[in-house]
Amino acid sequence: SSTMSLSEAEVQSARGAWEKIFVDAEDNGTTVLVRMFTEHPDTKSYFTHFKGMDSAEEMKQSDQVRGHGKKVFSAINNMVQHLDNSEAFLGIVTPLGKKHATQLKIDPKNFRIICDIILQLMEEKFGEDCKASFEKVTNEICTHLNNIYKEEGW
Repeated sequence: SSTMSLSEAEVQSARGAWEKIFVDAEDNGTTVLVRMFTEHPDTKSYFTHFKGMDSAEEMKQSDQVRGHGKKVFSAINNMVQHLDNSEAFLGIVTPLGKKHATQLKIDPKNFRIICDIILQLMEEKFGEDCKASFEKVTNEICTHLNNIYKEEGW
């Protein structure tokens, strides 16, 4: 009953890879966001609190950045727990996509940026295999989010 293109073995290894980085959800989530804001400064414009922050150090200390980093990681964690149940997975991804498309009006390319930075961090910390086993999951997430955006008229 799955719309997912992941085999059971792929789901298991993706979960194993994700667990390693999710252990430090707040720190790793913060690192991912700070990298995104630093390497893609236009992404800061969506976050009124972060707009004035220029130094990575300042962003790292910010409760708002840390809070959102943790939120992003928790949302992905939720999806990872439901990779083998497409109905539950879509139940998480759909409202999230709709909110970002309609209320927050976030350009969907930013999801790919965040996913790529997560993969980069996984590779740095845990090696190529870790990154490789999570890559399909990020593609899955981005594909579903893009579909929701299309339905919302983007």
